[in-house]
Amino acid sequence: MTSNPLLVGVDVGTTSIKAIIAGPDGRTVVVASRPTPTHYPRPGRAHFLVSELWDRFVAVLREVTGRLDDPRRIVSVAVTSFAETGMPIDAHGQAATDEAIAWFDTRTIPQAAWLDRTIGRDVLFARSGLSLQPIFTLNKLLWIKENQPEVWRRTVRWLNTADYFAFRLSGVQATDYSLASRTLALDLHQLRWDDEIIRAAGLDPGLFAPLVSGGVRLGPILAAVARETGLPESAVVASGGHDHVCGAVAAGVIAPGSLLNSLGTAEALFLPVHRPLTDPLAGRQGYTQGAHVVGGRRYVFSGQYTSGASVDWLRSVLGGVGHPLSHRELIAEAAAVPVGSLGVTFLPHLRMANPPYDDPRSRGAFVGLSSDVTRGTLARAVFEGLALETRGSYEPLLSDHGIAPADRVIAIGGGTGNELAMRIKASVMRRPHTVIEVE
Repeated sequence: MTSNPLLVGVDVGTTSIKAIIAGPDGRTVVVASRPTPTHYPRPGRAHFLVSELWDRFVAVLREVTGRLDDPRRIVSVAVTSFAETGMPIDAHGQAATDEAIAWFDTRTIPQAAWLDRTIGRDVLFARSGLSLQPIFTLNKLLWIKENQPEVWRRTVRWLNTADYFAFRLSGVQATDYSLASRTLALDLHQLRWDDEIIRAAGLDPGLFAPLVSGGVRLGPILAAVARETGLPESAVVASGGHDHVCGAVAAGVIAPGSLLNSLGTAEALFLPVHRPLTDPLAGRQGYTQGAHVVGGRRYVFSGQYTSGASVDWLRSVLGGVGHPLSHRELIAEAAAVPVGSLGVTFLPHLRMANPPYDDPRSRGAFVGLSSDVTRGTLARAVFEGLALETRGSYEPLLSDHGIAPADRVIAIGGGTGNELAMRIKASVMRRPHTVIEVE
């Protein structure tokens, strides 16, 4: 056994790719991050380049391993990521295309409509626990099949983002249950691939990798990757999972009675439940469910697609091209505006509606503008609008679906650094928020 062992976690997120080295007690030793490059070729379209993601992934690993006195202390590595982006893989284990459709891309609205006509949204919700939204994997696979026949011809496997990086590290293809939960292809009740649904969508069940629990040993670091990243060949790669779900474990949100508010580019409301919701109304409202990474538990998922993204968008618009307004300036100006934002209201639907309004074509708005409106007014309206949207997404789970109110709210993620926004959120939600600070 290695003395003073260390663990490595890498998160491939929408905003950044971050690597953390920590001890078994969870204390952080080294952190490094790089921005996640995202490409927007036209409205409604967004993609990542697999090669760019891998380069950034390697860069953060080289940085953190290079800052250790002895990288051989590293005993294990795991990867988490956003959930609805994946990579088609060819028979040689290579990405069949360098373009990975971004999780929030809406080009797949026609494919979602086809699945509704062919299988039915209520059937999909009953089996997978997911509302029929265009972001989920089956829609992306159908889009590739219909629009990129050469890529489709080469594709033999689909790997979610964290799965792909674990595969590059270890040579083992596997998918954990939390990421599989965001595909529309997992039977949430039996925790197995739903071959009937997959075939009904015109796809081959063999596209999907073997299922494993989070934290399962996959294999040792490949020699070539060890040389590239600085990781020791003796380190073991373990399965990771969906970033928000893994964040819930770190925050101690495992059993019913707790609510995790994970604040990043998107915002997740994560509620552990004893058993999945079965009322089709929940699916029609846009709520989703999945498998926790702990002990066979399930969860209900809500939130917003453009929480932190709304703030970054406003910073960019107010600051000008290439010179976004700083977070500090934005918050200071918003703090000078009274509660209510002088009657200005912000609807945070910059990409699509949030639950309980399942409408991928909905778009955002400022309402109540006048000549008295300042940058600070708009900023406070965004903070208040996001908080009201969070409450509006949470309360129907209680009133319509019988979920008991959470005894505690745990907040994590980059958005928690905005103290003004957190105070507004706690006031609007009528619940104190415990913020877990992470370096």
